[in-house]
Amino acid sequence: MSNPVTLDIQGDIAVITVSNPPVNALSQAVRAGLKKAFEDANSNGDAKAILLVCDGRTFIAGADISEFGKPPMEPHLPDLIYEIESSEKPIVVAIHGTALGGGLEVALGCHYRVAVKSAKMGLPEVGLGILPGAGGTQRLPRLVGAQKALEMITSGIPIKAEAAAAIGLIDEVGEGDDIAAIGIAFARRMVDENMPVRRTRDGNEKIKADAGNTALFEGTRALLNKKARGMFSPFKCVDAVEAATTQSFDEGMKTERRLFQECMDSPQRHGMIHAFFGERAVGKIKEMAPGPNQGKPRDIKTVGVIGGGTMGAGITVALMQSRIPVTMVERNEEAAKAGRANVEYILDGGVKRGKLTVEQKDAMMNGLYKVSDNYDGLKDVDLVIEAAFEEMSVKKQIFKTLDKVCKQGTILASNTSYLDINEIAACTNRPSDVLGLHFFSPANLMRLLEVVVTKDTSPDVVVSGFALAKRMRKVAVRAGVCDGFIGNRILSNYLKCAELMVLDGVSPYDIDKALVEFGYPMGPFSVSDLAGLDIGWATRKRLAATRDPNIRYGTYADKICEQGWFGRKTKMGFYDYSKHMVADTPNPAVMEYIEAERKEHGYVDKGIDQDGIIRRYLASMINEAAKVVEEGIAQRPVDVDMVLLFGYGFPRFRGGPMKYADMYGLDKVVADIEEFAKEDPAFWQPSKLLLDLAAKSETFDSLNK
Repeated sequence: MSNPVTLDIQGDIAVITVSNPPVNALSQAVRAGLKKAFEDANSNGDAKAILLVCDGRTFIAGADISEFGKPPMEPHLPDLIYEIESSEKPIVVAIHGTALGGGLEVALGCHYRVAVKSAKMGLPEVGLGILPGAGGTQRLPRLVGAQKALEMITSGIPIKAEAAAAIGLIDEVGEGDDIAAIGIAFARRMVDENMPVRRTRDGNEKIKADAGNTALFEGTRALLNKKARGMFSPFKCVDAVEAATTQSFDEGMKTERRLFQECMDSPQRHGMIHAFFGERAVGKIKEMAPGPNQGKPRDIKTVGVIGGGTMGAGITVALMQSRIPVTMVERNEEAAKAGRANVEYILDGGVKRGKLTVEQKDAMMNGLYKVSDNYDGLKDVDLVIEAAFEEMSVKKQIFKTLDKVCKQGTILASNTSYLDINEIAACTNRPSDVLGLHFFSPANLMRLLEVVVTKDTSPDVVVSGFALAKRMRKVAVRAGVCDGFIGNRILSNYLKCAELMVLDGVSPYDIDKALVEFGYPMGPFSVSDLAGLDIGWATRKRLAATRDPNIRYGTYADKICEQGWFGRKTKMGFYDYSKHMVADTPNPAVMEYIEAERKEHGYVDKGIDQDGIIRRYLASMINEAAKVVEEGIAQRPVDVDMVLLFGYGFPRFRGGPMKYADMYGLDKVVADIEEFAKEDPAFWQPSKLLLDLAAKSETFDSLNK
């Protein structure tokens, strides 16, 4: 391997270039190369100034993820940055692309910083359950002040070059895109103007006023209690930045190192790292594996969407956001007008939030969107996504029509949440071209996409589904066919568990509270209100004939629906939304229905406390997830984790239900199920896979390899 760091003496300027594609990650070789290059530049008699720049499409975009979990190797990044900062010759770093994590920390250790206008920079470590550990929490406040440093570090969100210049993070935004030329020009000024060495660690002016500013730090913690409930690392970030304002630089670095290690030792760090790698792992599917059956993605230039309701409109907007032209089809002219109005409503929301300009919205509506009340416009599209009413007969009729209208090679996809796509595919003459593309509402915002593979779906079609998801910046997960696929099948089971807990004396509101404290953004009953209680009601009625008579069935949710209370959209569900759309006021009728049902059937209060709620809820989720893997509906446990993280609000810092189970202990999960089965054996039937793994002291993660 060639040296990833080179030194070139150009007159009186030493140019150090990092070339470690694709993102110039800070591998051990890069760190060692930087150490030597700066030593050589400082010892070179001709060089009067030093420029650090990167080849390729970006500056240093962070750590080398291949080194995650391995023993750290010298030179350690904090020591390297301290040595760079100690240079007797002035150093300018020129940034393009992204300077993230350790990359930005390296830049903070240089004496001057310039960037192209398109550059972004940030410290995203909080997203991995840690904090910047190479001086980022100590140097950044010295440049931008504690408040801006807190905003950047606790959110992990990168900022653009002009915003960085405005707060003092960088010194100049260069003209044009030639980053090497911008860097050389600034380095030439350093020499010509005899600009001094300016060490960030010595700059205390911006943090003097923040010393003892209790309101700033306590206010940030209070905000995080709402936004990052249950998380560990954001609060440690605050502690570290506060230390920068009260301690010397060297003492602050010791505090940062201690807090960094506390984060490293936290189970949350393991959960966040699992989520980070899991998001990338789910894209590796068997249809992509080299061999005679390897799929090749079809070219998808235009898409048809059947249905202009909430889901169809959301899918349409998501496609247009990816610059894909869409033809929407509705059943009649009136419905077509309503579909267009739904699309405009979503785009108008984007304009109000500042995500779109009026001009961008108009360009999408006029250049990427068509709506029709017949199927003629779908003759030449490359993909059709059906998002019609969740009724098998309706979907079959649509697919029979599409089979006749669409050209050969067009992929026919259903957005069904539960229905048997094998049955839908069988009504066409091209079952190999049929699959499920299960989007999650709101489809223009939610990142999860279940790619549901039937028994006949061709590898080309499966791979095409994943290619489309990548283009739409969604996290695609391969799923097999069963009622509810991966996510909704597991959802049905843990909602059933919640239902049984309610019959056994727990209020829906205590369950919601317990799950929010566990880390969910919302509890299951407030989520049901948000989604619409009529959806679950329709599913329960559809499955009534196949319901296990040995498992108790709660009718209280049906009684709520019978009153026409479907949640937020009717301003009444489990909660009362008549005053505002926040789930904080219980509907008083709900507990009346529940108490009446308990009395009618003689159900007794089992005294389930908050810990018992969490143990039952998670055990039911983990057990059903294990069955999903056991049956091959999900390829691997990590696929289940990503579905629950990106589609169902499972707290990211816990890694997903399968990762949580590994950290909790599979033997403990089995013990919980066995304990609960003593009271309700019909519901608590342990997965064979779970039992086998626990007996062998193995983990779900062992199946991901």
